[in-house]
Amino acid sequence: MADKRDYYEVLGVSRSATEDEIKKAYRKLAKKYHPDVNKEPGAEEKFKEVNEAYEVLSDSQKRANYDQFGFAGVDGSAGGFGGFSQGFSSGGFDDLNDIFSSFFGGGMGGMGGFTSSRGRNANAPRKGEDKLMRLNISFMDACFGKTETIHLAVDEQCPDCKGSGAASPSDIETCSTCRGSGTVIQQQRTAFGVFQTQGQCPDCRGTGKKIRKVCPRCKGKGYERKNTDVEVNIPAGISSGQQLRVQGKGERGYNGGPNGDLYIEIYVQPHEKFEREGKNIYLEIPISAVDATLGCSIDVPTIHGDVTMKIPAGTQNGKQFRLKGKGVVDIRGGKEGDQICTVNVRVDDNLSRKEKELYRQLQELQGTRQGESIWERFKKNFS
Repeated sequence: MADKRDYYEVLGVSRSATEDEIKKAYRKLAKKYHPDVNKEPGAEEKFKEVNEAYEVLSDSQKRANYDQFGFAGVDGSAGGFGGFSQGFSSGGFDDLNDIFSSFFGGGMGGMGGFTSSRGRNANAPRKGEDKLMRLNISFMDACFGKTETIHLAVDEQCPDCKGSGAASPSDIETCSTCRGSGTVIQQQRTAFGVFQTQGQCPDCRGTGKKIRKVCPRCKGKGYERKNTDVEVNIPAGISSGQQLRVQGKGERGYNGGPNGDLYIEIYVQPHEKFEREGKNIYLEIPISAVDATLGCSIDVPTIHGDVTMKIPAGTQNGKQFRLKGKGVVDIRGGKEGDQICTVNVRVDDNLSRKEKELYRQLQELQGTRQGESIWERFKKNFS
């Protein structure tokens, strides 16, 4: 366990973090390192590390054990004394007794047992885990929104037995081994005494129940595997990385508990010409040197259709013009953004003989009018 990082450090939260803060941090990191999204080396190991940390810190009893005893309090492989060897190095038998007292709540008197309780009803209904999937959408669909039909295979609660797995309520009886608790006490005799640990009941697998006659519809599983189509409303203005929540379409619940939720992470595919930053759309507009010099009017494409825009005479390369309201709508219900057009003055390299002659005449006129060429004036700045 020496190479493990502190679970709070893994999730990037403080030791006083609330359940909501822990869950929020987990979702952010799970999204970042999910193997379906992140293909970088080491991402899968980080994803497993994040899941391990969340599994402990999201469980109130496991978190309490971890806060008090560290990894030894939550790692079943750290049983016995392997996780507490430092406590035996000094102080003799009294210190050893203090360690057992703090860990098990009692001393080492003779062969007395030591009971560890999780404080959680193991057979209570529990909500299933959430699922994460990625959905690719086009640039225009992100701008204007759409309804997407997603095909899913979901474990849904059996409508006949309501998740119990029994043919009728009278077919459910309390497990005689654990007496309905879902857990059993196991004893281990060592040189220091008899230790008692609490684990899952092997007969009922932690449900606390035995079923005499199983539900004929689900064959005792309590759920049915169904292929279903879910319509997802993708709002206008959504961006890559944002998530949509579909309630009840995650992993199945436990002991009749509800399903978890499905989180859909959006990935917006790039456009061939348009670029987007927030609500604004950016587009490069190519014009000729003549049009930039004399000015012109051009039809500019936008996501809403073509718009006529005036290019004033003397426009320089890189000049930006704003088309108000021609951007993307604010996903939170605000106003639409703008389209920013950047002028790219291009020099024609395929002139006709007449065009070349006209350019030579222009060159001569500029030299006569200004006394020296633009290039000559530019060089003077370096003299």
